[in-house]
Amino acid sequence: MVKIQYATISETGKRKNNEDAFRMIGMSDGNRWLAVVCDGMGGHDKGEVASETVADAIVNYWRKAVDEIDSKDKVEKACLKARVALDECAFNMGHVKMGTTMVMASIEGDTVTIAHLGDSRCYLMRPAVGLLYLTKDHIRMECGWEIIDRCFFSYRPEACIPDVVQFKLKAGDRIMLCSDGLYNSMTHKILLKNMMDEKSIDEIIGAYRMLCEKQGNDNYTAVLIFVV
Repeated sequence: MVKIQYATISETGKRKNNEDAFRMIGMSDGNRWLAVVCDGMGGHDKGEVASETVADAIVNYWRKAVDEIDSKDKVEKACLKARVALDECAFNMGHVKMGTTMVMASIEGDTVTIAHLGDSRCYLMRPAVGLLYLTKDHIRMECGWEIIDRCFFSYRPEACIPDVVQFKLKAGDRIMLCSDGLYNSMTHKILLKNMMDEKSIDEIIGAYRMLCEKQGNDNYTAVLIFVV
């Protein structure tokens, strides 16, 4: 069994509205936690609705499946529920086109299950090792433009194929889920340096906020977790 500390941030930044959504919940046994970050697709209708819908659907499934061991199959079932919820929402709103990325981390005992769709990221760092794991963005280039090719998107079930990995956690590990608005606001080196800083978790989140407000141009969201 591991214990955790966590801090969160989600801000509009220089945009007119915040299309990001996040959830951080603990289960009643005190031994399991779930973090989810979603980033509504810019340029499409109702990105904020898509991100909220998917985040809520995944959390709701996780709560109901509390007796099911974390696994790739469990993640895929949660994603199916979220995809159906998004399609229903799009239908009820007049068949709007809307989508969202998703990254999640579920901690069960000393095991973390990480899954993602799109370009929202999970960083897993370990003392004396450094960056242990980083999700790979689901992006392709098309006519000079970056296109997210795996995500939640209304009426596109073929795009909803999450990558899923599991790791054994150790004391001192740090996990961060974040939207692209955060990691695009600073260099990779500075992001990792701050993540492993000896300051308190709230001070680290504060440093990320300062960098995003100063250098960013997008919504930004993060869930930072310390394994203690």
